[in-house]
Amino acid sequence: MTKLTNGTLVVVTDSEKSLFLVNRTDDENPYLEVVDKDYEDNPPDREQTANRRGRQSESTGPRTYAYDETDFHELQKDRFAADLAEKLYRMAHKGIYDRLVLVASPQVLGVVREQMHKEVADKVVAEIDKTLTNHPLAELERVLIDTLDEMDHAA
Repeated sequence: MTKLTNGTLVVVTDSEKSLFLVNRTDDENPYLEVVDKDYEDNPPDREQTANRRGRQSESTGPRTYAYDETDFHELQKDRFAADLAEKLYRMAHKGIYDRLVLVASPQVLGVVREQMHKEVADKVVAEIDKTLTNHPLAELERVLIDTLDEMDHAA
């Protein structure tokens, strides 16, 4: 059974913000305390792109092709998730947590999982594919408890 035992680290993240919460009570009545926050401004791609797409003429005729445009917004999302995976590794290596619950959108979970060190993966007790970063703390606790209970009953 997946429970939020005392000391469980819960990381609630999207592609721009991460909340690091620790359960300070038992699994029957969890109380999550915010112990850290990460935030990175990631404006839309149109605000990050300064130039038009590059073009190249075909050497055997009059055709011109445009290069695919780099989506800087998406690149930053992936970079943020990779940085989170690195931070989780440093925290695990220092013994800051023994149990980890990750809460993020499927896309962010995928990138974090891909970048995750084995030492972190061994501590993951649950992954919840929901975006909850803008929820009030009390509602976040309720959604986490309900989702973990649903996961236990489905297993």
